[in-house]
Parts: sequence; C-alpha cells; structure tokens
Amino acid sequence: MSQLPVEGGTDGGELTTPGGEPAAAAPGVTVGDLAGGLWARLRQGDIALALGVAAVLVMLILPMPSWLLDVSLAVSITFSVMILMTCLFINRPLEFSSFPTVLLLATMLRLALNLASTRLILAEGHEGTDAAGQVIQAFGNFVMGGNFVIGVIVFAILVIVNFIVITKGSGRIAEVAARFSLDAMPGKQMAIDAGLIDEDEARTRRRELEDESTFFGAMDGAAKFVRGDAVAGLLITMINVIGGIIVGVAQNDLSFNEATQTYTLLTVGDGLVSQIPALIVSTAAGLLVSKAGVVGSTDKALFGQLSGYPRAMGLSSFLLICLSLLPGLPMLPFMLLGALTGGLAWQVMQRQAAEAVAETEARAADAETPDEEPITTALAIDDLRVELGYGLLPLINDTRGHRLTDQIKALRRQIAADMGFVMPSVRILDNMQLPASEYVIRVKEVESGRGQVRPDKLLVMDPRGAAIDLPGEPTKEPAFGLDAMWVEETLREEASFRGLTVVDPPTVITTHLTEVLRDNMADMLSYAATQRLLEELPTEHRKLADDIIPGQLTATALQRVLQRLLSERVSIRDLPTILEGIAEAVAFTQNVINIAEHVRARIARQISHAATGPAGYIPLVPLSPQWEQDFAEALVGEGDDVQLAMAPRACLS
Repeated sequence: MSQLPVEGGTDGGELTTPGGEPAAAAPGVTVGDLAGGLWARLRQGDIALALGVAAVLVMLILPMPSWLLDVSLAVSITFSVMILMTCLFINRPLEFSSFPTVLLLATMLRLALNLASTRLILAEGHEGTDAAGQVIQAFGNFVMGGNFVIGVIVFAILVIVNFIVITKGSGRIAEVAARFSLDAMPGKQMAIDAGLIDEDEARTRRRELEDESTFFGAMDGAAKFVRGDAVAGLLITMINVIGGIIVGVAQNDLSFNEATQTYTLLTVGDGLVSQIPALIVSTAAGLLVSKAGVVGSTDKALFGQLSGYPRAMGLSSFLLICLSLLPGLPMLPFMLLGALTGGLAWQVMQRQAAEAVAETEARAADAETPDEEPITTALAIDDLRVELGYGLLPLINDTRGHRLTDQIKALRRQIAADMGFVMPSVRILDNMQLPASEYVIRVKEVESGRGQVRPDKLLVMDPRGAAIDLPGEPTKEPAFGLDAMWVEETLREEASFRGLTVVDPPTVITTHLTEVLRDNMADMLSYAATQRLLEELPTEHRKLADDIIPGQLTATALQRVLQRLLSERVSIRDLPTILEGIAEAVAFTQNVINIAEHVRARIARQISHAATGPAGYIPLVPLSPQWEQDFAEALVGEGDDVQLAMAPRACLS
C-alpha cells in the first residue's frame, strides 16, 4: 500500500491527510522525536558548522534584509572578541592550534557581510542613513560626528594600523617562527631519541614537535588572510563611496552633496564595522604568534616578566616624579603614576628577598643529602649504535619522506620476518668528532662499519659493473665496496632511464647497517633475547620447549645452537622445527656443532628455498673428482664425530 502525503492540521492538533482523515504516524516516531533528533545533531557541532559555512556562502549571493545584517554584524563582533579573549587566556599557542581555520572562517564572514552591506548601501542608500541597518548607521554617526571627512580619516588610520603595524609584524613573526621551528626539528628529534625518557613520553613529545611545526607553518599562511582582508576592506570602501555617489546622483536624483554625505556615512560606517573586528582578530593573531616561547596566560607571562625587575620600576618611578615637577606639565597624573610604580617596586623587592631566603634554605637542605648518579650507569653499553656527523643530521627528519628513523624501523621488522631475530633498538647519536658527511656503525661499542654519504645527492651504481657516464663524484658503495658515483638529484630520471641503480642517502646507511647486522647477528643474540624467543612461542609448542629445556639441553646451549645458525645466515624464524631437530639430536649427542648440523638437515627445505635463484635452481660450483677424493680421504672419525683433517699444503697444491 502506498502512503498518503501528510499535511499539518490547521487547528494545531493532530496531523491529517489531504482528505481530512487522521494520518497514521510511523510506529514509535513523533514530530517531537524528529525535532529532538535534529537538535541533537546540531548540538554535536558538525551540522551546525556546515550550516554556518553554507550561510556565509549564501550571503555572497542572495540579498539580506537590514535587520538580519544587524544581527550578523553583532555576531561578527562577538566572534572576534571571543577569539581575542581565547588568545589572552591560553597557556601555549598549541592549545589554540585551530586558529588558522578560525581565522579563515572569521575573514570569510566579514567579507560576506561587506558584500551584503554593499548591496544594501548601493540599492537603498538614497532612502536615508538607516538603509543598511542600525549598526552601520550608529558607527557612522558616532565616529564621524556629522563630518564625513573625519570618518574617512579615522577609517584610514585604522586600516594603516591593522595593515602596516599589526598584520605585517605578526606575519613576520609567524614566518620566522615557522622557519626556525623546521630548522630545529632534527636536533629536537635526536634529543627525544636519545633514550633518556620512556616510550610514551617520547611519543608525546614527537607529536608535540610535529604539531608545533605544522601550527607555525599554518600561521605563516594564515597571516595572509588578515592582510588580504585589510586590503579588501580598503578597496570595498573606495568602491562603495564612488559607486554610491554615482548611483545617488545619476539614478536617484540626489544632489552631489547629499549623495556624498549619505553614501560616505554609510560606507565609512560599514568599513568601521568590518575593520574593528578585523583589528581585534589581527591583535589576537599577533598575541598568539608572539607568545611562542612563553608558557602561561598572557597576563601572567607579561606582568610576571615586567615586574621581575624592581630596579627598572624604581627608576621609572623616579623619572615620572621628575616629570611631574617640570613647569607646564600636569603634576597630579605623573605624581600618582610615579607613586604607584614606586610602591610596586618596593613590594616586588620584598617578595624577591623572601624567595631568595627560601631558596637558600632549600639548597642547604639539598646539600645535606646529595643525590648523585650511580656509577653503575657508566657500565651500560649500546648493542647497536649509529653515530652521524653534523652534516647528516637532516637525514633523521627528512621532509621528503626518506627519514632514516622510519627506514630503521622498517629494517627491524624485515629482519624479524626474514631471520626470526628481533633486532635490538638502534641508538642514533651525533658525533662532532666525525667529519660532516661521515657515519660510524658500532656493535657493542666496537666500530663495525664506516662510510660517507652526501645528504643532498643520490648514489648511482651500474648493476652490470660498467663505468657510469654521468657528471658527479666517484666513490665506493660503503656496504659492498662497489664502484658508484654521487650525482645531483636532478639526474634521477636520466639515471633510471639508463638502467642504473639510484639510492638516496638514508637507504645507503640502512643498507650498510643491514649488512653489518647480518655479519654480527650471532653476537647480538644474547641469553635474554633467547629467553624472549622461548617465551613468545605459540602455546601449542610451549610443551616441547619445556621438555627440552633445561632437562635435556640448557638454555645457554640452545643459544649457542641458534648463534651458529645465525652466523651462517640461516633463519631461526621456524623455531618450533628447530626445537624438534634439537630434541632428535640430543638423544645421541650433546655436541653443539653436531646438534646444529642435525638442525640444518631438519630445515633443509627452508635453506634450499633461501638459496634458490630467480631461475628456480640452486647455483653450485662442482669440484673435480680429484678434489672429492682428497676430501673423502681427509675425513677422520666415525659417526657424528667425523671431521675434516686436510693438510694445509694439500690445499695449496
């Protein structure tokens, strides 16, 4: 059945159909429920914001009655004052990180109201000074005092103050703050990664560092909104004055004086209503960006620092009293201000003296119980460490997306997936004793690799081993010692077109770190790491580990077996199969070498798969029959104790 359309009843009672019969409402749903649901959505903010932005766009297109314009102008002034008060009371600029978005919305609102008022002024300005609403009329009469020349001068001064003084200064502060914030990010990132704080605190500080950089970068662009708003307000005012005079004289039969007086009053009033909120928002932006290094609300930050030097206030008091004694100057205001600053200076001096006594007593109490750092902290060593010259610090937080820290995180995950070995955390430090473009890789405080990279260039290698015909700096690839060349980034496409291998500087360091790690993986598998591997075994394999360790094999012996496999670059990820092979081997031997050999046979498929080339077979180098005979004759022992005992001179023959 199709439902009839429902219309509202004329008596305010129940809903009826077009035929006059009561309409059947949906079960459980009433008009009050629908209204309540809409109000709940509006209270969530997203719908209200969308409607507000849509309303601003509508102002740019449709005409607006004068009473609605008055309400909108009041909303604009209230919004600007709220922004200023928020900037005064926040403790840190990042607490108002949405300021660029708020600034854009406030600017769009003022420009939309400017256009709406312009439409009213030009269309109905000949009817009187109240054509564009009472707010514009009040501002025009109050500021101009009946003289439009005064109004024009006051408006011009407000524009100059906003455009040249406040907006230009705050824009410059935001630009410099954004630049220095980006330049300081590598050092701050290294300080966070130094390992002196826990992971949660480090994560919080990294997020704050990223938010700070993003905020000041956005503020640098948002300052252009205020500047453009001031320019637009000045142009709109000039257009309104000229256009209003033309419309009044040519179309509405007003005299030149009447048109000038009426349209100038309306235009200047409109400009003042727009420029005063703009000036308020510009002041708020200046307060926000100039408060970059100060913590606390503006009153505490400002008065706390101004009142921190009583000598300065005392000297100011003395100068004010001297000015009050000069002939021709009013004595009372200067004398009162001098007495006020002198009293404040005396109070601050008393408070500082009391704080100094309290600090001295606290220091004496701390001296009685000195808190020294335990000497055992000097015994801690880093399992894996990368030291960078100062010229390589930008690689830690490369803005192009090739951050060294991100690549090392990916390397740890890749090593765990390929080798079953949880790579220890890599500590990245700056070493001022190194050359600017050099780095050192240390394993357990021992240097295991060293190389040089050019942070602003790309490393190019020919996979065929041929000479590289590109302009650049010849070098050796640090991980494998291959011939390579450092070239400019502009040659990336040409090098790729020629079939050359192109590597960025962070990848060069990460590749070198990978090879160093694979060579020293056995040394880094500690007893604690072995215990963690056993603890993280799946539940169904935990019983096998409990049966073997420590009843049949000690955890130290298991560690040595795993180290032997890792030294041969055999993955230990399939730890359950390795434990099964160990359980079979310990039945007839306790020799670690023999156990490892049995485990190798147990995971033969895995080793064969890892050695299989792209063509689907394992490349081998066969020995001649004579060599095979010599090796067979050199084997001594029986069973699992077979060893190769070939004379060195036989190898040289």
